[in-house]
Amino acid sequence: MALLATKVLLFILSSSYCYLQISYAADTIKQGELLNLGQTIVSSNGKFELGFYSPAKNKNYYIGIWYKKISVQDKTIVWVANRERPVSCSTGSVCYLSISSQGNLVIRSGVSNYAALMNVSSGRNTSATLLETGNFVLRDGNSRIVWQSFDHPTDNLIPGMKLGFNVKNGITWALTSWRSSDDPSSGEYSLVPDRKSSQFFTIRRGTNETHWTSGQWIGDSFMYVPEMRKHHTFNFSYFAFDDEKYFTYSPFNKSITSRFIMDLNGQIKHLVWVTSTQKWTPFCEQPRDQCHVYRYCGAFSDCNPGAFPYCQCLEGFKPNSQMEWNQRDWTSGCGRKTSFQCGENDGFLLMPNVSLPLNFKPLGVKSAEECKQACMNNCSCSAYSYTNECWIWHGDLLNIKPADYTPADYTGGDLFLRLAASDIPTSQDSENQTSHGRKGVRLAVILPLAALLGILVFTSFAYCFRRRKLKSTGTEKKGLDLLAFDFNTRGNTTKGELPTNNKKGMKGEAWDVELPFFSLGSISAATNNFCDANKLGQGGFGPVYKGKLANGQEVAVKRLSAASGQGLVEFKNEMTLIANLQHKNLVRLLGCCVENNEKILIYEYLPNKSLDLFLFAAAKRSKLDWETRVKIIEGIAQGLLYLHQYSRLRVIHRDMKASNILLDDEMNPKISDFGMARIFGGNASEANTNRVVGTYGYMPPEYAMQGLFSIKSDVFSFGVLLLEILSGRKNNTFHLSDSQNLVGQAWEFWTSEKGSKLIDPILGNSPQQSKALRYIHVALLCVQEQANDRPTMSDVVGMLDSELKTLPLPKEPGFTTWSSDEKKSNTDSITYSVNDVTITKLIGR
Repeated sequence: MALLATKVLLFILSSSYCYLQISYAADTIKQGELLNLGQTIVSSNGKFELGFYSPAKNKNYYIGIWYKKISVQDKTIVWVANRERPVSCSTGSVCYLSISSQGNLVIRSGVSNYAALMNVSSGRNTSATLLETGNFVLRDGNSRIVWQSFDHPTDNLIPGMKLGFNVKNGITWALTSWRSSDDPSSGEYSLVPDRKSSQFFTIRRGTNETHWTSGQWIGDSFMYVPEMRKHHTFNFSYFAFDDEKYFTYSPFNKSITSRFIMDLNGQIKHLVWVTSTQKWTPFCEQPRDQCHVYRYCGAFSDCNPGAFPYCQCLEGFKPNSQMEWNQRDWTSGCGRKTSFQCGENDGFLLMPNVSLPLNFKPLGVKSAEECKQACMNNCSCSAYSYTNECWIWHGDLLNIKPADYTPADYTGGDLFLRLAASDIPTSQDSENQTSHGRKGVRLAVILPLAALLGILVFTSFAYCFRRRKLKSTGTEKKGLDLLAFDFNTRGNTTKGELPTNNKKGMKGEAWDVELPFFSLGSISAATNNFCDANKLGQGGFGPVYKGKLANGQEVAVKRLSAASGQGLVEFKNEMTLIANLQHKNLVRLLGCCVENNEKILIYEYLPNKSLDLFLFAAAKRSKLDWETRVKIIEGIAQGLLYLHQYSRLRVIHRDMKASNILLDDEMNPKISDFGMARIFGGNASEANTNRVVGTYGYMPPEYAMQGLFSIKSDVFSFGVLLLEILSGRKNNTFHLSDSQNLVGQAWEFWTSEKGSKLIDPILGNSPQQSKALRYIHVALLCVQEQANDRPTMSDVVGMLDSELKTLPLPKEPGFTTWSSDEKKSNTDSITYSVNDVTITKLIGR
């Protein structure tokens, strides 16, 4: 009888449900109407859609809002109604969204299971409408909004929403990540307004741990979100009223679709939908690397991801941790070598053009001298900075970045660090010197400058005379117009496409390169005068900028920096090499420029930039699924095989690493940066050098220690790179047990038959795990200590392609550990280039 009664009740409910589904507006639900599982309402402009949905691998159902016109594999959900109270809509049960008799939105599943979305008691004649903005609002009988989804954001911020707080009604507008990709309940990271300090927004991990801060609003952007500055696409605004303070934004062009999302991995990302690629493309994301993470290096230290180790104590400070440098917990920071006396014996050390530390206090003084005195008169003042206004810091200094770490990255300036006078380097003209000492320093500077000025004047006259003579004879070198060039229709360069006067380079030296030369003016125009907004990155050669031609084609412009450790040799080397090499897995060189002491190379633009940006960033590594990693591994192997065996020139790259592997829009790899490469003629395949160049961690033992290099040098580097791709970890920053790098850890796992522990956890229990273990085996063969034991790239390609081929057992790799003595001896003899990534070591012969 009980079963029969239940069936009758379900039949009555189903009948009532069908009866209540009367016609209603496409964007509105009225009191007494039901929105069934499988039905949706759509905003009047057709942009947003609301209804039931169930994430992949999740049997529960949620009410969500998503973009109707954006077709991706999974819906792009921008709001979830019941993220903490999902409902089960099993077969035979009734699931619907409705407005209760009290005027509340409720989700009902079965006979009695329901989730109320709010408790407002809006009474009769209530309706709920999905607006054109994506806001889902509840109106009472007088059309007054009594509740709205914009007041309850989940993980997405879309134009028109607020981030901040309202003091009057107690509302806080914050974003909280999903728990996982298929579980929209509240996750580990939240972007919340900071009501107490000068930072306006903070990403928190859990309830108390600070992960990142935005910095305060400085008129057009947050201090530590430089991408907002000088924008022409979005209107970013921050409002501070008595009752509420909030950030909001909107695109200037209403056709642009964008959103902010608090990512699972702790990044806040601003994404823009690109119709041509049908993808969400990042406009900016923070924190971008570990150096942007709050207090990553602790107090009184600076952080540079291009250095090794990343963290370094400031001048006058020493590590608080007593551990060896490679095992140190840098979050404990650094302490003073000498306590300052809070008096006349203190001084200030100038740290020029650094990104300024967090938690500053502004002072209303009108000069740098007043700012300095204000800090000197306060014993808790640690540092000051003055650029149009005075900022001082009390206590710990956090998240400083050095001047050579992308200066345009954060708001930078000159920081004056307070130290005991004994800790200030004598080479600096400190403010504790006597006037006599300062006068001596000024004379020592002025006299050489005067001589230099005379040389410059003479050189300028000589240059102008030479230029006028060239013009009068019609022999002045003129480059092609990059803006008007069309690389898509040009095909391969021929002699007829090059001006005769471009056949010679600097100092009249002939270059055997069939490559177009472009004018500096046209390159400057294409890159918007080499503006920081177009900067793609920085390498040992110098900065790389994105350029745009008149036909819309984009190129990458590589500009030799005056501060670079590389020069004319590397420039010519790269130009002659790449111009003569053609392979789908090598980056394509399009042209060059030699003008006014500028040396510039122009490459094809690859939108996904370099492999290291995906591989070593937790937030992006998930995009490297197993199939993508296999494609990258095989592509790199094919590119190296071409260089070693099938190109017209036998080439040894000598600087194979993740940052020199570029990725196109389909994640195909292309080997780049041939400035360090060497060419072999005939059957030669081995040589030695007195100038060791490359990157520590990728160099084989015979090259780093003796200067011997061969095609097996690249094989060793490929083996290290292969382990990094499989594990998602960098060789030089992998510290477990007694091994101090990834190669050593791989060898330990392999010999203990625990090779699967090395595989990146993001890949999960891949059905291709046996293939991954084979790849680890191949990598260990590549990194064997003796060069003769390593396979050739031809052998490597065969090993990767054929799972039937039996592999020999590997011998112990070279450089599996690095003792403190080795560290010291190597450090004493190695000269680092400008980005602290590529090294040059000179060995006497």
